Amino acid sequence: MKRIYILFIIIVLINLKTGFSQDSQFSQFYASPLYLAPSFAGSTDGDRFSLNYRNQWPAITKSFQTYSLGYDHYFPHLKSGVGLLLFREQAGTSSLSTTNVGLAYSYKFRFRSGWRISPGLSFFYTQRNVNFGELTFEDELRSDQTTGTGELQILEKKADIDASFSVLAFNKNYWFGFTWDRILMPNRSLTGDIIEDPFKFSVYGGTKFKIFDRYNWASGQSISPSFLFKMQDTYTQLDLGLYWYQMPLVIGIWYRGIPVFKELTSNDALAFLLGFKIDQFSIGYSYDLTISKLVGFTGGTHEISINYLFNQGITQREKRKIIPCPSF
Repeated sequence: MKRIYILFIIIVLINLKTGFSQDSQFSQFYASPLYLAPSFAGSTDGDRFSLNYRNQWPAITKSFQTYSLGYDHYFPHLKSGVGLLLFREQAGTSSLSTTNVGLAYSYKFRFRSGWRISPGLSFFYTQRNVNFGELTFEDELRSDQTTGTGELQILEKKADIDASFSVLAFNKNYWFGFTWDRILMPNRSLTGDIIEDPFKFSVYGGTKFKIFDRYNWASGQSISPSFLFKMQDTYTQLDLGLYWYQMPLVIGIWYRGIPVFKELTSNDALAFLLGFKIDQFSIGYSYDLTISKLVGFTGGTHEISINYLFNQGITQREKRKIIPCPSF
């Protein structure tokens, strides 16, 4: 465990100097729609609150903690959606954290073919913080007589602005989307240098279909296979998953990794989901089982999502199809 702890500190220190790290993620990424894409702003018939919490690798001291709070509303007469997203991630003994506050906007196009297209744009105020006094450096470990460190002080916080763009296309059976994050490449360096975040690209989609419809005892069941592929700098990741739903129960399983192309990435995790959806309220819990070389050292990952819809119901002038993506 000491080796794992030392390795974690090294990763944090490297992160402070380079600023090149992968963005945080959610296994239940569709339960945090505004974080996935601004196109999801206004994707319900009224108002929606989304709350997400992720605790990654709890077996490591001061593990990765991620919080997300989102709200969005649909304006039927404007065919537009507006959303607000608050996002924070924190890790390490130095409380290295990133906080984002953003506004999202999307417009809804509809076509006679049954397809809908929704471009979206969001702007963020982003800030990175660190508690320099909680860090321990090499010169402090050489001797018990050492007090303090000779390392140069780094900035306690660094603020910048950022933007994201997305396009979402869907009909009653299928949906596909693309998101371009880190458009403005915000400077995250805490040393006073200019070190910008690399672009992040995401492609996602899926389908939803009913099963056993001809049998009364099994009516209302549906299956939703989905995928999410992400690229950022030299990192790539593919999530493949399947949801089964029969009110009020949702069960899902996800695989993360690209085993065929091992030069891109290797097996990472299996994620298991159990959720409940009652009327306008849904709650889900997922656990990521590590299957990489770190198996047995991380403690997996715990994640909770809560979504609440209210003021639902659009006017009779506009009949709108809801995106057939999974609820969790």
